[in-house]
Amino acid sequence: MPRHADLTCDISQTLPIPLKAHFSCQAGEVLAVVGPSGGGKTTLLRMIAGLTLPQQGQIHCGEQLWFDAQQSISLTPQQRHIGYMPQHFGLFPHLSALDNVISGLDHVPKALRKQRALDWLERVNLHGLPDRLPAQLSGGQRQRVALARALAREPAILLLDEPFSAVDKETRERLYIELARLKQQLSIPVIMVTHDIHEALLLADKMILISQGRMLQQGKPFEVLSHPNDEAVARQMGLRNIFDGQVVSQDIECNITQFTLGDELIVCDSAPTLEIGQAIRWVIPNQGIRFNAISSGRLCKSINKLEVFIESVLIMGESSRVIASVVGIGAIINADVPTHLVQKLSIAAGVQTTIALKSDQIHILNIRDS
Repeated sequence: MPRHADLTCDISQTLPIPLKAHFSCQAGEVLAVVGPSGGGKTTLLRMIAGLTLPQQGQIHCGEQLWFDAQQSISLTPQQRHIGYMPQHFGLFPHLSALDNVISGLDHVPKALRKQRALDWLERVNLHGLPDRLPAQLSGGQRQRVALARALAREPAILLLDEPFSAVDKETRERLYIELARLKQQLSIPVIMVTHDIHEALLLADKMILISQGRMLQQGKPFEVLSHPNDEAVARQMGLRNIFDGQVVSQDIECNITQFTLGDELIVCDSAPTLEIGQAIRWVIPNQGIRFNAISSGRLCKSINKLEVFIESVLIMGESSRVIASVVGIGAIINADVPTHLVQKLSIAAGVQTTIALKSDQIHILNIRDS
């Protein structure tokens, strides 16, 4: 049985659901598989688990070959020794929390199972509740029972399918902290399926964006967010500020590109291979947009300054959604601004102010051939 082993996966199929994936997940690393419903995320997880067989490819865990289509090798989920937590936890309703965990311990001598299960319930902060049935537990408690059952197997790999979708926001935030803490103790690959970009940015060491069975991009979450391959990736990452431009100049040595936004000139701290006059699409994430105070000029040293008209401000608790149009151009800027900053800067619908676009945050997108 592999221990502290990396997972490598290179699989593909055309039917019944088209899917092509090539990636690795190191021991002690959390890999988030992110994408919309029906994109192939759960199918991929089931293939790694051995519950579904791909048409082609290989899956390795360390030195052990789990699946090879050419050699007709396919280990069962039990042989792969996985820890698997399905979306709605998959607990046995007639078994107590303790017995649910014990049900995953077939590989442990009978005399040791109860204590092993109690130890894991304690590790996920559920000591004192071993006799409760799933129906007597909250969503967050059921989630932790399912996690304890998966981890008690001492698995070679942990697979989590939408692990936080069935719990309320407050519980979810607590469970994020618990998983982050638990991750430091685990030395196995952890693969987490989610449609929530926020979860991936918060918890994952690496992420894969998948859509319609195709991997769009993989890498560290913040790198994917700040350097999306193309517009499809940018939109899937929730980036809304995507604009047209035309290249005016490039300085390869200084790594600077200048391009237009309407009649305005924008400077970007990167210089991909482009031609002067070439039409481009570019994107800037929320953190690259700075708002000026209405009453005093604070952006005097900034480049990429734009006059904007505030169309609307929607207060959403600690954060506010600000929609502004660039004066004279009409391009729409979407920004999430801390509510306290909205109040401090006197940002309100109907006023005009200045924004600055940070040149190191602007990213020129690849344009796929149609």
